[in-house]
Amino acid sequence: MNGFHDEDALVKEIARHFLPGRGRKLRLGIGDDAALWKPHPGFETVLTSDWFLEGSHFLRETHPADSVGWKCLARAASDIAAMGGTPRCFLLNLALPSTHTGRWLDEFLGGLRRASKFLGCSLAGGDTTRQNRILINVTVVGEVVEGRAVLRSGARPDDLLFVSGRLGEAELGLQELRRSRGKVIANNAALRKHLYPKPQIRLGRWLAENRLASAMMDISDGLSTDLARMCEASGVGAVIAEGCLPGPKGLPAAKGTRLALHGGDDYELLFTVPKSRIRKLKRSLRNSPIEYVGVITKKRKILLVKGAGVAEELVPGGWDPFRQKSR
Repeated sequence: MNGFHDEDALVKEIARHFLPGRGRKLRLGIGDDAALWKPHPGFETVLTSDWFLEGSHFLRETHPADSVGWKCLARAASDIAAMGGTPRCFLLNLALPSTHTGRWLDEFLGGLRRASKFLGCSLAGGDTTRQNRILINVTVVGEVVEGRAVLRSGARPDDLLFVSGRLGEAELGLQELRRSRGKVIANNAALRKHLYPKPQIRLGRWLAENRLASAMMDISDGLSTDLARMCEASGVGAVIAEGCLPGPKGLPAAKGTRLALHGGDDYELLFTVPKSRIRKLKRSLRNSPIEYVGVITKKRKILLVKGAGVAEELVPGGWDPFRQKSR
């Protein structure tokens, strides 16, 4: 596939990868000055925007182009899941060098198209430009049943704290990708989670529609960092048990705990449930991968209880682009 020498041709190539959404409320998509979106009756619109930058979030020569396409949409859609919503359409703003308008772009769009189909989230438009580095911004439009959106600020003392999935796997996958120098290893669950994360849309929507979660957010920057944000928003603290943390399998305990606490890019859900609703949660989620990890407290500190019963304050150690010596 040859590169493109003007923007119109590039936009046509992007549009070629995406058929118009059918059966959705996207009334006018890519190809005009703006898109037209009409939410379903009885729903509220949810909006989110997310950067995906070369050097900060992916490495051009290490990450497969199709995984960059998949992940830039999946990570943005995870914010919709965190409020109990469903992603419906997205805008893509893409800056890239002319050297990457050929094969790299084709593979990138292939991964983006697969994520779009998997999520049921149609391309509605966006913008393109040329830059020396690859810069991607994705805006997702979603919807949630009116009055059912779950916020970070709803956690209350004595609510129980849960997470979905295994935490730290994506960080472990990144470490393995770096060791392999970009060679994708088949049947590696941690590597797949890093390259092709699957946001918890169905779980988030179910928790919201059944009024089970009092507060919720996605774990994108590490449990220690995101839990601190939830507690700050809710004006509460938390106690979490080290022994309950669902870290990657097959690792020494110390490394598994460190990854579970501070590893980012998992795009799992962190949510609280009032004790009065726990029976309904357990009854309805027999086979779902969620784990109890702690409890919300009045005292505005986050404590980690070690195996010997010793509690120590948990300092946020996940991803923060403005923190000095961040990972």
